[in-house]
Amino acid sequence: MRILDEQICRHGGPDGAALGQDRVLAALRAIVGHAHASAELDALRRYRCSTAARATTPLAVVAPATEAEVVGVVRLGAELGLPLYPLSTGRNWGYGDACAVGEAQLIVDLGRMNRIVAVDAELGYAVIEPGVTQQQLSDYLQAEKLDWWIDCTGAGPDTSFMGNILERGFGHSPYGNRLQHVAGMRVVLASGEVLETGFGHYPGARATHLFPYGVGPFIDGMFTQSNFGIVTRIGIWLMPAADCVNHFLCTVSEHEEIAAVVDALRPLRMNGTLRSIVHIGNDLRVISGGRVFPRSLAPDRSCLPPDVRGTLRAAAAVGAWTVSGALHGSAAQVAAARAALKNALRATRARTAFLSERKLRWGGMLARLLGTSRAGQRLRAQVALGEALLAMNRGKPNGRFLAGAYWRRRAALPAGFPHRADPAQDNCGMLWISPVLPMRGADVMALHALVEPLFAVHGFDLFVTFSMINERALGAVLTIAYDKEDADEAGSAMACYQAVFDSVMGAGYIPYRVGNQSMGQLDPHGDVYWKTVARIKAALDPAGIIAPGRYEPGRA
Repeated sequence: MRILDEQICRHGGPDGAALGQDRVLAALRAIVGHAHASAELDALRRYRCSTAARATTPLAVVAPATEAEVVGVVRLGAELGLPLYPLSTGRNWGYGDACAVGEAQLIVDLGRMNRIVAVDAELGYAVIEPGVTQQQLSDYLQAEKLDWWIDCTGAGPDTSFMGNILERGFGHSPYGNRLQHVAGMRVVLASGEVLETGFGHYPGARATHLFPYGVGPFIDGMFTQSNFGIVTRIGIWLMPAADCVNHFLCTVSEHEEIAAVVDALRPLRMNGTLRSIVHIGNDLRVISGGRVFPRSLAPDRSCLPPDVRGTLRAAAAVGAWTVSGALHGSAAQVAAARAALKNALRATRARTAFLSERKLRWGGMLARLLGTSRAGQRLRAQVALGEALLAMNRGKPNGRFLAGAYWRRRAALPAGFPHRADPAQDNCGMLWISPVLPMRGADVMALHALVEPLFAVHGFDLFVTFSMINERALGAVLTIAYDKEDADEAGSAMACYQAVFDSVMGAGYIPYRVGNQSMGQLDPHGDVYWKTVARIKAALDPAGIIAPGRYEPGRA
């Protein structure tokens, strides 16, 4: 606990120093209970693990169970000058996981705050705390037999809804642009005051979780990707259960053919035919969903030789690119959307298949008849993928899409995967860069041409997905998967990351979110935007105790 003593002496002044580490822990435990505050190495281990090559060591960890306990922790932090780093469940894969931005910060783990406060079955919204997971809310809706679904991400069943929303993440369904389906927050400020946004601060307000803007300045967005306060409650809108769901998969054989597909799908996304988030992944995205890097076929390599990549692509029966999306609605609406999709793609080289529950049942039966033959194994894998995709589009989260994080892990996929998969704890190496680009085929090709040589020169496979995150923009996720047990490879991964980050920023493809290692690089020109952010931070948190460095270029 020496770090805790040093932090008290550095920030707490004479009174803080006099308290000492034992007194500080005693004060924290008086707020949250003895078992829920610790500076022991075993307790801190998960907060020192990251899929990034850069991890940080926390000061201590405290796990409040109520908003009142959060207030108590914040007030103690203000009294002693202790930097507080809040997290929901600590599964921010590829961007920092459960690590604080800076060294020696007090982790405020909100995972115990996992109450589903309310669900309105008539108007379709839920009010939840930070620790509520995708699986928990999905199970609740199913157990209560409510005709509402959640939007799912591929980050796994144990990830926090709120954590992803506050990072402005996106999922798969028509409600996949998650921040657009949020109304009403409760936020603990650095002063210890509790702020209610929207209409929530008016006693008896009837539309707090129905109309996000309230009256007066709309400030909810200030508490996303920021360090202005600790969000303890949020209202999220649920998706009406659809009578019919079809999933579609479009593939093209050659790399350059995807540009025309993007341009053909854009009008359907803009006119509402395609309401779900459509994902466009390269061959490695699909291949890595079912296996890890074949070290026996590529010894002493950190990326696949072209002939091996071609063999794996053929074995998985995928092309250069695969487009994945869902159609929701009545049977008639889905049929009309299918017809529009087929018509739009007619002028491209895309091959399109539609998946339904009935089709997957027949595929499963045929796979059993084919047994252990190569065709049977391939069909079984395709059916399993289809079942996972359909489940996610019906609000049932699945961890199988985390497999790509294990691509370069020497020990391969852990036993029981994907149950309770944890890439950070499992020592996976993974860095994500997430630039946003116009929804144009030309921009897809330009961004790919920009970053592919950088991955190649540093010796890494380029995993890339372009997602139609709204009607006009694509959110790209570029993944550097590396072997964390190889120090040289880890160093190359960080060099590759920095080269790609600098290149996309310079080309105007700015990331929509960044990892902890990049937060200090978001203001290269000292612009007015970040000066304004700094002024707001100074007004709300003059001592700078909440998550110093988080989306705060001047401090990171």
